[in-house]
Amino acid sequence: MTQVAELKPTPLWSHFDRILKINRPSKHEELMRDHVLAIAKENGLEAVTDDAGNVVVRKPGTAGHENAPGTILQAHLDMVQEKNSDVEHDWATDPIRTQLDGDFLKATGTTLGSDNGIGVAAMLAVLEATDLVHGPVELLFTIDEETGLTGAAELDGSLLNGRYLVNLDSEEEGTLTVGCAGGKDSTLTLPIETEAVPDGVVGVRVDLRGLKGGHSGVDIHLQRGNAIKLLVRALNACHANWKHFAELGGGSAHNAIPREAHAVVAVKESGRDLFKAAIQAELAAIAAEFRPAEPGMEWSISAVELDEIWTARSAGATLRLISALPHGVMAMSYDIPGLVETSTNLATVERQDGSFEIGMSSRGSVASALIGLTQRIRAIGELAGCKVAEGDGYPGWQPNMESELLVVMKGLHEKVLGFAPEVGAIHAGLECGIIGEKVPGMDMISFGPTIKFPHSPDECVEIPTVGRFWDLLVATLEELAKRG
Repeated sequence: MTQVAELKPTPLWSHFDRILKINRPSKHEELMRDHVLAIAKENGLEAVTDDAGNVVVRKPGTAGHENAPGTILQAHLDMVQEKNSDVEHDWATDPIRTQLDGDFLKATGTTLGSDNGIGVAAMLAVLEATDLVHGPVELLFTIDEETGLTGAAELDGSLLNGRYLVNLDSEEEGTLTVGCAGGKDSTLTLPIETEAVPDGVVGVRVDLRGLKGGHSGVDIHLQRGNAIKLLVRALNACHANWKHFAELGGGSAHNAIPREAHAVVAVKESGRDLFKAAIQAELAAIAAEFRPAEPGMEWSISAVELDEIWTARSAGATLRLISALPHGVMAMSYDIPGLVETSTNLATVERQDGSFEIGMSSRGSVASALIGLTQRIRAIGELAGCKVAEGDGYPGWQPNMESELLVVMKGLHEKVLGFAPEVGAIHAGLECGIIGEKVPGMDMISFGPTIKFPHSPDECVEIPTVGRFWDLLVATLEELAKRG
């Protein structure tokens, strides 16, 4: 296992090394929060926890800069916990096992948690540092970002006094982010009827795996395969050979493109070989189609015992519903070349008692387009007989190209890193939009090191960019300390 604590800069990487050993799934960040509070106490700093569980640690300005405008550094404590199905890993007890791949640090068959663990580690390094120049700093550690930004949504805005907010949750070096998409989740619940297994009927399980997956915002434009959609597409193509589901599942998080899916179907014993040949042919054709984007796609077909099966009516309705639901990029921005404007992720499918549940996660930088997309999903669901529920959603963050903080950081970026940054928005949710609504008038920006394939076991962080990210953060704090 890689000695993460020995990487440079040591203050940041030593904290990330400790974070790798802490279980911190969304909605259960207690251990990570306790870790932050303990470090704040060790350093004699005031720390406040709001009713939601977000933490604010306050650090006074260094000598001569006590009255400078306050700066808020912000990152989220939770991570997406994804692993390959063939990897044994107990998130509750096992540390994340790391490895080097050239200039990249990655985990072994699981997500790494660099999203947003690198940002958290940088903030803890600032918290402990005695050799930095800065004005008053508020370190805001939010919870439950990955399942809908609910920590930020429930944040007590009165805890924050700073003028500037620097979000450390971006994932591309050389980019200063000044805007992001809003989002809204939909849950479709379809009643399922079951029946006894007829004589002469056997079960066949089909597993599709090996897809890359990835972040449903950052990676949605890469046209990777959605394991759920592709498996259902193959099953639909050979539906003449089967009529009943016994099981269907796939996906693991609303903001992760599904990498794996499985189905158990019921077929006549006399037609089992015919079904196997048909599904094998369909999956092979799909694999050839997606090979450039998904070279690792693989599948297996096996016999299983059946306890009960879905009626042909329920199985057919489920098949048609998933086939009809959208997934992927819906529209590109007219204003910013290359920016996805609207998208949706068919994220999860699972059996829930007497019903079947589908989770959809939609994003959009234009509010009306996002509303239109969720209306489309609702219409498809209701036509299929589903009960459709929608989450509250979260707002986008409108860019401010006249931002004082943007001017400062553009200049520092060129001075410290030696090249001018790109400035733009991303098709992913950042907490800036929500926090900005709670503290009106705050000047905000987001930046970070290069992190690839977040929300998937291929997640990795480019080590040299972390050092440059740290240098730019230190320089930014020092420059803002001079403004009083």
